Amino acid sequence: MRKYYILIFFFFLINESSASVKNNILKKLNFIENISFNFEQNINDKIEKGNCVLQYPKKIFCKYDLSNKKILVSNGTSFVIKTISSYYIYPLKKTPLNLVLDKKFLLDEIRKSESYYSDKNIIAFKFFKDENEIILFFDKKTLNLKGWQTIDLYQNLNIVYLSSISINQKIEKKKFELPSSDLKNQ
Repeated sequence: MRKYYILIFFFFLINESSASVKNNILKKLNFIENISFNFEQNINDKIEKGNCVLQYPKKIFCKYDLSNKKILVSNGTSFVIKTISSYYIYPLKKTPLNLVLDKKFLLDEIRKSESYYSDKNIIAFKFFKDENEIILFFDKKTLNLKGWQTIDLYQNLNIVYLSSISINQKIEKKKFELPSSDLKNQ
């Protein structure tokens, strides 16, 4: 009989511990208004690097370390990918990025989540919404957002890792204005 009490005690201890980790991630994420970071993006084994500023809700500006001067900008409703020679504009709501940039959605999904993956470095939550699968990665020590994994518009696996993270910095609002489609003005 004593064995059962010990097993029950450990079961509650494990559940309490996982609930505590989840609650701490929720508190940290709720506090965040914006994040500046360096990134490494892997799309079907093609690696691109750069830096971004993410402003909740649904705004992001990324500058890639590429010779074609690639940038990605979302103003909350649309997003643009622009290079020296190309300009693509998409409705944000048609992309998985719409969900990754929606803090309310992330908080709600983490709150509802009954399980997550954890190892010595990361904690990961997996969500499904509107035919999108999203996996969020959090640093186990700092509880900072560490990256995400999605399937992009073209059905490519897209994994983004964040580093050199700064939280709640002062950001110019014009940073999230969509660039013009004029490719000559770069």
